[in-house]
Amino acid sequence: MSMRVSVFGLGYVGCVTAACLARAGHAVRGVDVNQDKVDMLNRAQSPIVEPGLGELLVDVVGSGRLRATASCPEAVEGSDVALLCVGTPSRANGQLDTDALTRVAGEIGAVLRKRPKPFTVVIRSTILPGTTEDVVWPALRKSAGDVAAAGLAVAVNPEFMREGTSLKDFAEPPMTLVGSDHVEVAAALEQLYASVNAPFVRVAIRTAEMAKYVSNAFHALKVCFANEIGDACSALGADAQEVVDVFLMDRKLNVSAAYLRPGFAFGGSCLPKDVRALVWAAKSRDVSVPLLSSILPSNDSQIRAAIDAVLQRRRRKIGVVGLAFKPGTDDLRESPVVTLVEALIGKGCDVKIFDRNVSIARLVGANRRYIEAEIPHIASLLCDDVESLVRHAELLVIGSAGEAVATMVASSGRDVPVIDLTRGMASRA
Repeated sequence: MSMRVSVFGLGYVGCVTAACLARAGHAVRGVDVNQDKVDMLNRAQSPIVEPGLGELLVDVVGSGRLRATASCPEAVEGSDVALLCVGTPSRANGQLDTDALTRVAGEIGAVLRKRPKPFTVVIRSTILPGTTEDVVWPALRKSAGDVAAAGLAVAVNPEFMREGTSLKDFAEPPMTLVGSDHVEVAAALEQLYASVNAPFVRVAIRTAEMAKYVSNAFHALKVCFANEIGDACSALGADAQEVVDVFLMDRKLNVSAAYLRPGFAFGGSCLPKDVRALVWAAKSRDVSVPLLSSILPSNDSQIRAAIDAVLQRRRRKIGVVGLAFKPGTDDLRESPVVTLVEALIGKGCDVKIFDRNVSIARLVGANRRYIEAEIPHIASLLCDDVESLVRHAELLVIGSAGEAVATMVASSGRDVPVIDLTRGMASRA
């Protein structure tokens, strides 16, 4: 079904979006304050350099499915959905500049105040969580007035296009992501993108706002990681490309969802030791690896934040669930929960611990010698059953996703506050 769409901002994202929606059969009006861009588009000339876009514009402009204007009233009156693709550049301090968004939202609202009608504003610009609620919607509502605002809806629809391959990326993105509080709005946008070969994903508005930042931050992280690894490989006499080829073969752990869930700090016998050794080896050869060097300090900051969170509750009797660095194991080597417990003891807290696997290890497990030699004071704090832990605790701290803590507390009949260091992973276990 063809829809009437206006696209505000004829930069990279706006131009490609307008042309591709017109290719899908929608009636599209591109809008820009720059008259030169408007004139170029109406002549079927691309204002940007992008493979295939010029030819596509000849088709969609020639057929009348796409035309451009500098007039906001003309665009709003001729459409039912507006996609905001205006720039959101960085200010000098890194803050997002949302002036263009505020201006466009205000202009759209002013048009609707004069001629109220149902209208949907979709933000395709990259914006931080809260921008829709705190910037765009207030600007719309203020200009539109209460009557027109009653028929307004807003949504967030980030793009996942790369310069140089944007036409293909528009047609086959990883997903069509829409943040909306309204089922009807989401359904309309699903229809708008019906020709796109990708799963349609509806989420909360702030989730959609944040998703693009997470993606881009991870892309930047990967570039820096690969470059630092390349530098370290060269310094250590290894072939960087061959090493990375091997690394990329592992789709189970390396290039996968593994280790990408927010939770608590890492520990164990491998990750801390190996990161430490790699950073030392690079530095000993005068190779700068700032990203790799920041991993252990970042991990330590998670532990410090957990200690602070517990101490701020000002409860003396603390029950800790999970002691091993990883659920389902008895390995306490460099466990972040051990560090947490030691800090709490040092602050005068009365700590008890329950970990089913470590309780067994205390008697027969491979970690018995480690417990007796390294942390005997912690071994004495272990409870043999959940009930003892819950009876003791004025505050429960979940350090492992392997125990059903909610069930424990509910069955005890006690109202004990809980700090979940797994950030919800325990409830998934």
